[in-house]
Amino acid sequence: MVLFFILGVLLLGAGVALLVGGLAPGAPAPADTVAQIEAYGFAAKPAAPAEAVTTPRRSLITFVARVGWFVQRSIGVGERGIRRDLLSAGMYQTDPLTIVGYRALGLIALLVIWVWLAVVWGAGIPILILGAIVAAGLGWMLPVVIVRRRGRKRTAQIEYELPELIDVLVVTLEAGLSFLASLSLAADRIEGPLGVELRLTLQEQRMGLGIHDALEGMLRRVETPNLRTFVRSVAQGESLGVSTGQIMRNLAVEMRKRRRSAAEERAQKAPVKMLFPLIFLIFPAMFVILLGPAVYNLGKIFNTGGG
Repeated sequence: MVLFFILGVLLLGAGVALLVGGLAPGAPAPADTVAQIEAYGFAAKPAAPAEAVTTPRRSLITFVARVGWFVQRSIGVGERGIRRDLLSAGMYQTDPLTIVGYRALGLIALLVIWVWLAVVWGAGIPILILGAIVAAGLGWMLPVVIVRRRGRKRTAQIEYELPELIDVLVVTLEAGLSFLASLSLAADRIEGPLGVELRLTLQEQRMGLGIHDALEGMLRRVETPNLRTFVRSVAQGESLGVSTGQIMRNLAVEMRKRRRSAAEERAQKAPVKMLFPLIFLIFPAMFVILLGPAVYNLGKIFNTGGG
């Protein structure tokens, strides 16, 4: 029993360390690499001074990647979906094989912990097998769920900030700047995930891609309805020779309406989402407070009358 307890604790600690260490944003690039990228126009500054990845963390990531490579070669886990999720989450420096490795290690860790708990509690064989299946599935899916949740949060933030980008483009385009210069000016002013995507798009354009291809690349990385409309509108304006400023102004009005409609939709869903806490959390407490004294008094009356 002691051996199972020690093994379970060690595997749980290792699994938590792997998830926290690997799913955290990658370390900043070295100073020379950052300077070289800035020469091509990618001016995103790291949040902290550039430091090399520590040796223990590098060894840990290498080990997890090797585990992922072995699992991928053994059972053929698809990497395309994981790579798309990593791009949506902004984890550009994370290898999909690393996520596969975390999935395998999470499966083993939760499976061993469940077997230990089942042995300690004296669970029967059917419960042991059923719990093992659930624990293995949970450990296998947990890293992907974390990455997808981060991607959804980042995508929602980009979707929310896009109307501000359109407003900046409208002002600068009507002031006489070209679309590329307006986009570069907006990229310098906007922070957060949208600013990072814009600077990466401009970097790709300076490396030789056309602006339309660079915007399509941004759409492939973060595909949202508003961003798709923005990219298609820019392409349509360039192909038809229509004023880009007027297109951006119309697009800004449309996106504001979409944001208002989305807010109204969330407001209409609020009463439905409040049903569960109302019925199972608030109403029982109210019934106890309001009806408890009455039930107690009725019980006393009936007991007195019966006596």
